[in-house]
Amino acid sequence: MDDDREYTQRRDVSGDYTPESWRVRGHHSNRGMKPQRPQGRPSSQMPDNRFPPTMDAAMGRLGRIRPNAYAKTRNFIDGAVTRLSPYITHGFLSIPECIENLSIRNTLTLEDKIIYEFAWREYFHHVWTRQGDGILNDIRNPIWRGRYQSELPEDIRSGATGVSVIDAAVRMLYEDGYLHNHLRMWLASYIVHMRKVDWKAGAAWMYSHLLDGDLASNSLSWQWVAGTFAHKPYLFNADNVSRYWSSMDCKGTVIDTSYVDLEAIARGRNDLGAEPGHHARTEEPATMGIPQSLLDAQGFHVLLDHDLEAALDRQHLSLCHPWDLAEQAVGGHHRIAWLDLDFHERFAWSEKRWTFVLERMRQLTDQIWITRSSAFAKQPVRLHGLYFTETLNPGYTALQSHGGAHVKPAPRFFANPLQMQPSFTRFFDHAMAGREVNLSGQDASRHSA
Repeated sequence: MDDDREYTQRRDVSGDYTPESWRVRGHHSNRGMKPQRPQGRPSSQMPDNRFPPTMDAAMGRLGRIRPNAYAKTRNFIDGAVTRLSPYITHGFLSIPECIENLSIRNTLTLEDKIIYEFAWREYFHHVWTRQGDGILNDIRNPIWRGRYQSELPEDIRSGATGVSVIDAAVRMLYEDGYLHNHLRMWLASYIVHMRKVDWKAGAAWMYSHLLDGDLASNSLSWQWVAGTFAHKPYLFNADNVSRYWSSMDCKGTVIDTSYVDLEAIARGRNDLGAEPGHHARTEEPATMGIPQSLLDAQGFHVLLDHDLEAALDRQHLSLCHPWDLAEQAVGGHHRIAWLDLDFHERFAWSEKRWTFVLERMRQLTDQIWITRSSAFAKQPVRLHGLYFTETLNPGYTALQSHGGAHVKPAPRFFANPLQMQPSFTRFFDHAMAGREVNLSGQDASRHSA
């Protein structure tokens, strides 16, 4: 959620491009001839992308935000973006809490860029509440009606495409579990439009390695880039990269071309492939479902269904799932961590993300309840006296519809319209209606989903 999406007007151009025809068009014939800079992390001056799973770290990042600097530099790779997203995704902080904290120290209005970015995240979640699992499939028809690849090419997975910005982004994703939003958009655009990979395959791969992986924000951002959640594809070229990452040189590569050519490539059928020559490779970290070894390492006591029911006979309990790792328990009751096997078998995470989540859970409790949501209908569990915060993640939603539990609505800053808003602009206009223009001090018009 860190930086603005960039809208560029482009001309529609029809026709398919092949690697061969691309190479002979004017200045593009030098593809692959220019030596590429080393493919590692670009600069020691890059911002710190470490994310300790503690409230102190979350509050420290929040306290360092300067809205004016954010507005001026957010699109630059070394800009003053918030890097709050892992803490917001996992519920250390909510968007209303972030805005309230920032409003105490700054005079903010709804026109501030940082408020705009918070609104993007809430818009994606608005769509999720209205579309459900539909966000994981095309919302609109793809811009090209052919068959995209269902698997990510190995040269992309190993950061060996020969396009320096793409390879650097892959390495940063694996090393940090985090990418600046511009890098996410460039990577997605390259994968979908230059390499003809289905956005769903790219989104699943990126989600599995992100610390801040959020199904709505990730899937809908990929769809926005692909053109299945927008009226046109998001495209970028070497000039765009050098503008926002001055040390990154992509001259002589597939992206060193005009937007007219890129539009034609995006609407064509051909995978343009990796750049010619040998490129250093990096190993993709493993992803996994719930890791027993890490549960053991953290010293969790695993509860079975009958253990939970017995505990509920004695006292009310609060569940903390991976998206509700705030300091305060829902209802103020004794806390138990909660993981669902069905969700995590479907959506694997990296060891880095599992460590982030489980270390935080262990700070909150030493007990963990592991469910298989698909079994709830056959083996009902008594949930009276159980409290937790709403989540839209598949599998975890089964407990919300199971009945008996007290489910607290997920916190929102902006209203969640009953009718799905087809665009961010429509959503934001709706959200702004009736709100105070100046956000400083207490704002009484917050909403829950």
